[in-house]
Amino acid sequence: MFDYCLYFNTAALARQLERSWADAYAPFGLTAPQGFLLRAVLRRPGILQGQLAEVLSISRPTATRALDGLVAKKLVTRRSSQLDGRGVEVHPTAGAIALQAPLDKASAAVTARIKKVIGGTAFADVVAGVRGVRTALK
Repeated sequence: MFDYCLYFNTAALARQLERSWADAYAPFGLTAPQGFLLRAVLRRPGILQGQLAEVLSISRPTATRALDGLVAKKLVTRRSSQLDGRGVEVHPTAGAIALQAPLDKASAAVTARIKKVIGGTAFADVVAGVRGVRTALK
């Protein structure tokens, strides 16, 4: 019925992917959004909270809620920015830094599993195509 509906197919795919990454990050006590957020902070320590929301294509309130969870788990800290008094920098803790390699490995395993099912070329094409549509619809 909805074979050619972009919304239906991408939403259904998003639910499947959410389950895969939720399973990958569960051993770390993280939700999928928290896992991706933490990985972004680990790659860019000191990133401004607003920039983090932009990088992840989420709203600032959504980023704030996810960061609240990571602060409660003692995985990130927030500090006022030295460069912009209105900005808040997000820094990984030592505990988060210790999780970086295992988180990356868990994520890579999900990606490898998907590539094995659909093929590496199809995977790259789908990611590029979805990213292109997402960018065009901004």
